[in-house]
Amino acid sequence: MTKALVCREHGLPDKLDLTADWQLPELGASDVLVRVHAAGLNFPDVLIIQGKYQMQPDLPFVPGGECAGVVEAVGSAVTRWKVGDEVINTAGAGSFSEASVANEHALMPKPKALSMVEAAGIGITYFTSYHALVQRAKLQAGETLLVLGAAGGVGSTAVELGKALGAKVIAAASSDEKLELCKQLGADEVINYSTEDLKTRLKELTGGRGVDVVYDPVGGDFSEVAIRSMAWKGRFLVVGFASGPIPKVPLNLTLLKGCEIVGVFWGRFVGEEPEAHQQNIATLWQWFEEGKIKPVVTDIFPIEEYQAGYAAMMERRAKGKVIFTFDS
Repeated sequence: MTKALVCREHGLPDKLDLTADWQLPELGASDVLVRVHAAGLNFPDVLIIQGKYQMQPDLPFVPGGECAGVVEAVGSAVTRWKVGDEVINTAGAGSFSEASVANEHALMPKPKALSMVEAAGIGITYFTSYHALVQRAKLQAGETLLVLGAAGGVGSTAVELGKALGAKVIAAASSDEKLELCKQLGADEVINYSTEDLKTRLKELTGGRGVDVVYDPVGGDFSEVAIRSMAWKGRFLVVGFASGPIPKVPLNLTLLKGCEIVGVFWGRFVGEEPEAHQQNIATLWQWFEEGKIKPVVTDIFPIEEYQAGYAAMMERRAKGKVIFTFDS
């Protein structure tokens, strides 16, 4: 038995049950038992407990798509890991627990340069953003990248990675406080779309040319504005819909702009193109070790305060990653 945050019925976070007697699945031959030190909260964790995510586990289940911890036991056929190894688990669910069981291939070595708290939140955000910018947008040095929701979990990594890839980065967010974080991450220009007109500012900042790539994890009203502000042959990355509404975009804009609307689904990419994913890991891990990129963790909650953590994300107050900790 282990302490875990359990979803027994679909609903908001107040429906979750923090229990001390969650029964872990039996350790299979290819499975690894990980003692969890910290786990990252992502927007899919908000959707999955409400039954709104595209992939839904059967009830009851433990949410949490990523965590960092130490290998505590291994199955008889496991060859990649040994007891005591520090790892990251991106299995997709089960991370909001003091211990989790995952197939050995769902684990990655924790970058040595990062703490457990920092490492717990890098899997989904950095992998999504790197895949989006490199494989999907084919972002080139010198191009202009607009990041919407730029202070959030994935948005902040897009700002950081865009700069690492040599782009000019325009960060857009809903408050000056959030934009200060974006500046610290290297954003060249910032736009507060709560107080400034996004289209007007983008026209000013690009000299009327428009942006080459839009990274949009937000959706809602600003998506169409961003597409209207794209340069010729621009690429619009559909990353998520954190604002709630899925935008309906006039397709004639793609004709007028000669632009592409490109979907980003990192989870499927991992299965469809495993070799490319492994290369992405190698590059990102090297950048972590070199200090070229570093996770931003601003909201840390013990698992007992899970409702406050969920509220920080759902009310869009979080800057960078929201992390739950399990260390006593």
